[in-house]
Amino acid sequence: MPDPRPRAVPATLGLLVVLAAGATAVSLTGAPGAAGLVHGALALAAGAAAAVLAGSAGRRPGRSGRPWRVLAGAAGLLALGQLLTVASPSGGPATGGAGDLPTLLAGPVAVAAAVCLLPPRAQRRLGSRVLLDGVVVTASVVLLGGVLLADVVRAAGTPGTVAGGHPLVGALLCGVGLVTVTAVSEQRRRAAGWLLTAFGAMAAGALGNAALRSVPDAGQARLWGVLTVLAWLGALGAALCAAAADPTGAGAVAPDGGRRRALPLRGGVLAHVAATAALVSLSAGVVAGRPLTVAEAGGAAVLLLLTSARTLCWALDAARLTRRLERTEGWFRALVHSGDAVTVVLDGTGTITSATGPVQAQLGRAEADLRGRALADLLHPEDHDLLARVAAALRDGTPDGLPDTGRLRTEDGTWRDVEVSGAARTGDRRAGDGLVLHLRDVTERRATHRELERMAYTDSLTGLPNRARFMAALEAALDRAGRGRSACVLLVDLDGFKAVNDVAGHDAGDRLLCEVADALRAEARAGDLVARLGGDEFALVVDAGPEDALVLAERLVARLDHTRRHGEAGPLLHVSASVGVTEVLPGADVSATVREADLALRTVKAQGRNGVRASGEALVEEVARRSRLARDLPGALTGGQLRLVYQPVAGTAQQRVLGVEALVRWDHPELGPVSPEEFIGLAEEDGLIVPLQRWVLQTATAEHARLLAGGRDLKLGVNISVRHLQARCLVEDVTRALQRSGLPAHLLMIEVTESVLMDDDERLLAELAELSALGCIVSLDDFGKGYSSLAYLARLPVQVLKMDRGFVSGIDTDPRGAALVGSVVDLGRTLGMDVVAEGVETPEQLAVLTGLGCAFLQGWLIGRPVPAAELPALVDGFDPAPLAGAVPVPVTVP
Repeated sequence: MPDPRPRAVPATLGLLVVLAAGATAVSLTGAPGAAGLVHGALALAAGAAAAVLAGSAGRRPGRSGRPWRVLAGAAGLLALGQLLTVASPSGGPATGGAGDLPTLLAGPVAVAAAVCLLPPRAQRRLGSRVLLDGVVVTASVVLLGGVLLADVVRAAGTPGTVAGGHPLVGALLCGVGLVTVTAVSEQRRRAAGWLLTAFGAMAAGALGNAALRSVPDAGQARLWGVLTVLAWLGALGAALCAAAADPTGAGAVAPDGGRRRALPLRGGVLAHVAATAALVSLSAGVVAGRPLTVAEAGGAAVLLLLTSARTLCWALDAARLTRRLERTEGWFRALVHSGDAVTVVLDGTGTITSATGPVQAQLGRAEADLRGRALADLLHPEDHDLLARVAAALRDGTPDGLPDTGRLRTEDGTWRDVEVSGAARTGDRRAGDGLVLHLRDVTERRATHRELERMAYTDSLTGLPNRARFMAALEAALDRAGRGRSACVLLVDLDGFKAVNDVAGHDAGDRLLCEVADALRAEARAGDLVARLGGDEFALVVDAGPEDALVLAERLVARLDHTRRHGEAGPLLHVSASVGVTEVLPGADVSATVREADLALRTVKAQGRNGVRASGEALVEEVARRSRLARDLPGALTGGQLRLVYQPVAGTAQQRVLGVEALVRWDHPELGPVSPEEFIGLAEEDGLIVPLQRWVLQTATAEHARLLAGGRDLKLGVNISVRHLQARCLVEDVTRALQRSGLPAHLLMIEVTESVLMDDDERLLAELAELSALGCIVSLDDFGKGYSSLAYLARLPVQVLKMDRGFVSGIDTDPRGAALVGSVVDLGRTLGMDVVAEGVETPEQLAVLTGLGCAFLQGWLIGRPVPAAELPALVDGFDPAPLAGAVPVPVTVP
């Protein structure tokens, strides 16, 4: 961070400029007393600079202020020297004056400041190249100063002992300054650069001071005086800029001195420039007829040797770097060729400049055929924006939009799906930089993905879209309704289908479903979607208003109402259809729309079936029933109308009951048994779900503890609503129930529906994590019924997956459905989760599940729900014969 008081430096720099102008004007006039005024001005400038540098050092913590404190001392010595020069007459070139000693001492003190700027000794890595550059610069300045001053001293006819000391100080300053700027930490390099500039100006001032004392001509003396004063003022200004550029504050310089970056090239260039200047000056004097002294010839020889040694170091460094580059390139090529991806390098125009790796195998083209061609010309027209998407992904420095996929044309004209698995820029993110892409052929994988996607959205028996596809179409219809387009939903349920299955067999039932599917396709219009939701339930999304939808529903009821013989000698069975119709309204959601249509369908069923009802008619009766149930539910909680039944869960390997699931039932005194599907939703809507499930937890854990007292080892599963999780009291309720009943936490399994996957709320995840930390088992119930998100599933602390009964229904006759169940079992095994299959009702389903490796089963084949009083007899008298006699059925996908 910059100096906290930046205004002091500009003000002092302005003072230096004013003093420089005034000193120049006074010196050139040659008036009596001008020299004293000039020295006084220089003393004032040095004193002001010393004060600013000392103040800057005082505001810096610890070691970071030491260089500027020492440099302030150097400026103070310069001010003292100038004041002594004003007070005492100057001596000759051999003896000097009283101010020469402090002025000369300012140079070594400035060198000490440069040393203080370097990192600590333990972290100081100068290197032979850096030191050699400093020696070359020092020798060059000594030689150049000797050449310049020799003629002046010779012309004056005096030995010039003091004058000879000035170039030595200047040479030392330049050499140390170069070493400093090369070896200093990266954070302080700018300050070191200004310091090197100050040292150069001080060297020029020292040489000018020496020349000033040696020239006999008054005019030349005035000129040298002006140059000397300007050089010293420039040195002071550069020193102030160096202090301002140095970072300040605790932590501004890292404890290790900052990240250092060696710059032998920059130091070597400066050293060669200084050596060249010295040698050219010496050669120019020889050409002009100036005699060459022995000392100058020796210095030139030494300088040539030093420069040659530095050049040799450059050559050695270049050879070493070349070998390292070749070795690294070899490693890179070996790495590229050993992988299954192709590395393609593009220039700024998108032209391929290089392609390495298994090019022919992955891209279907030879490497030579790709080089020099624009990648966009090889992409499918719909994928021309692939490079723009990749460049946009790299715009912020991280490829968040990758991997991306496009289609690439091969040599034979076919298209391959190519994935950009990685990308990087070839430069520092400039506009004209190229790209490095890693391409991989994913044609087969994409084809498999599309087939799996088709399977996931298609009913395998009828070929109609399935529930997931229907939900997506309904989402689109809701979006269109928001823009003013009418649409309706029809739910179609077959009447009498169970009799066909029970009497004529499942094959006849499957044929009937296929015939119904064909009939629905025939009656629907081109823009309508016909889907099978499961079992004997179908749905249509009709792109029309309620009137046209009702007409279509009447046609469907008329077409599906018939009696037929199933098989040559089979019985005559009557089959009809009930249809519920609802309009897709703007602002509604998918679940509400389906619920409205389902209410209308249930009204038809309750009124004798084989008919059509719209949601408005159904709601009149349904709302009355729902209002009655909502009014009576609080009394049911306190009046003893609720009871629990328990359904067993068995293990195929253990061949015994391993646990039970608690299921709540409501026996209404007037309406009779009320299904959980009705009153659970009411409890959630009316805010009663938490007290309801709190009662279930307390009752179930107490009854289960009594069951365990008989020596049985069983787990207890309790269903929990997402609303209970959102209430942030579930952990407290579970803890209280466990404490009151004495049930161990590891025997309690909390079952949440997969709707928790759609609520990306960190608080819910934390609540489940607390339950898991408590020791409870967390289970995901009805998996596959709704919107399963594998990304969120991996984040949940879930130990058990319970497949929805819709997965199990029909797996003995539907290989593709069985394959999906197998994929869920494999998913659970991969994630380390146990998988429970719900709704196991037939031995055929049991055999298929056993073959798929499903280890835990629940359903009527295993045991029906029973009250707590009957549960010991059910568990103790469990017949493992169905499990032991189940022959695994291998499953293949056609």
